[in-house]
Amino acid sequence: MSKKLVAYFSASGVTAKAAKGLASAAGADVFAIEPAEPYTDADLDWKNKQSRSTVEMQQPASRPALKKMADLAAYETLYIGFPIWWGVAPHIIKTFLDTGDFRGKKIMLFATSGGSGIEKALTDLRTTYPKLDIVGGKRLAGAVTADIL
Repeated sequence: MSKKLVAYFSASGVTAKAAKGLASAAGADVFAIEPAEPYTDADLDWKNKQSRSTVEMQQPASRPALKKMADLAAYETLYIGFPIWWGVAPHIIKTFLDTGDFRGKKIMLFATSGGSGIEKALTDLRTTYPKLDIVGGKRLAGAVTADIL
């Protein structure tokens, strides 16, 4: 059996809950992708054009620093989760993908969203990281069960 890791970024706790449910269903370890500088409520105000999250998402090269990086060496399968921001993955996910060694890893993306699908995020990450083995992605809503695997 291959060793699995669920790595996720969660701004409000919704993605964290989904990630923990997925990890339980998959028998996987869990790693929280955290920014070096935590987001405040004001940072996450998507209606404010000057908020940190809005500014980051408007700058394609933005890569928020990580608090720490996961040791990926022991894992063959990675589930990487995030909330959908502006239709795509938050740029901290790109920081994570830029920082880690994903050679030989199978990657499944998952996202939480109030209504946006994961398709645009999946396309963006596959285009940005063509050498990664991103095998698919799902938007999670409600309880997470083994049928996602």
